Amino acid sequence: MSEVAADTGSDPVASILRRGWTTGACATAGTRAAYQALLTGRFPDPVTITLPKGEQPSFALAIERRGEDERGAWAEAGIVKDAGDDPDVTHQALILARVRRAPAGSGVIFRAGEGVGTVTRPGLPLPPGEPAINPVPRRLMQQAVRDLAGLHNDAGDVEIEISVPGGAELAKQTWNPRLGILGGLSILGTTGIVVPFSCSAWIHSIHRGVDVAVAAGLTHVAGCTGSTSEAAVQALHGLPELALLDMGDFAGALLKYLRQHPVPRLTIGGGFAKLVKLAQGQMDLHSGRSQVDKTVLAQWLGDLGAPDALIAKAAAANTALEVLALAQAAGLPLGDLVAAKARAVAMEIVAPSAIAVDVVAVERTGNVVGRADGAAA
Repeated sequence: MSEVAADTGSDPVASILRRGWTTGACATAGTRAAYQALLTGRFPDPVTITLPKGEQPSFALAIERRGEDERGAWAEAGIVKDAGDDPDVTHQALILARVRRAPAGSGVIFRAGEGVGTVTRPGLPLPPGEPAINPVPRRLMQQAVRDLAGLHNDAGDVEIEISVPGGAELAKQTWNPRLGILGGLSILGTTGIVVPFSCSAWIHSIHRGVDVAVAAGLTHVAGCTGSTSEAAVQALHGLPELALLDMGDFAGALLKYLRQHPVPRLTIGGGFAKLVKLAQGQMDLHSGRSQVDKTVLAQWLGDLGAPDALIAKAAAANTALEVLALAQAAGLPLGDLVAAKARAVAMEIVAPSAIAVDVVAVERTGNVVGRADGAAA
């Protein structure tokens, strides 16, 4: 899971868990401390920064270094990222900011150091070739430089190199390789604050996946609830990795974004129970936020001609998969019906965009148990 930066809204879980700081906030704190040391010879510890919404957190320095090489003097400060109670892959990572003088009139120049990725594909907020330091963290660092430059009557022409030792390995646990961010992590954050178990980082990554696919000219993408359904869909359609959007439970987020950023064709793949929830109109398929209505599912068996006894047995079943097994034993195509209903919901969400949608339902072994395309709608 990548880091999260979002408001808690009314999420009762997030409100009782400890918040943390994004990599962008840590990089900004390191930049401010390093630039101040470059100007004055002294590191502020702790160092205080201002976040986009006005919060002013302070950060203890884990690293304070000054030196000189063939390119001139530099100062470097490091912050150990505290992600609070969020299961963030960058929790406890060391975020380093090295600041040195840049040519007069150059302003602030960003460099990717060890463990920070480089953008290699179009469709992201930064053009190919740029360090994967996102726009909001860049603005925060630029503002920190402007503030100190004004205090010390300095031009503020500096090069900022951000590093995350071990970041290349950590990045393998994120979506960066699929999005074309190679060599390490992204420096992220829109508010500077990590909200525990927030959904916004995942949704942000879904959006960027769509952007990259569109920029690459792909005409067919797939959003799947997990690795099993993704493998099944990829085998069915021979899609490249770039076309595979890690939708997870956030069907609504993907469909609503595609409505504004359409592609010619979308395949939705998912476990049978997840797709039942989509077919019943749920946009968030997480088990903690939506449930299968087995009474309605049993009624769908009735639409397929099931006898009353089977309908009653299905209504009393423990799980959606149990209902599916009952339907399969009776030779009733419940999987296809669920796929068709899920497709109808998806088509309603993406309308009026002319996106061709098909749906593939799988069981836990990866076997396809239901399909729906345009002809089956």
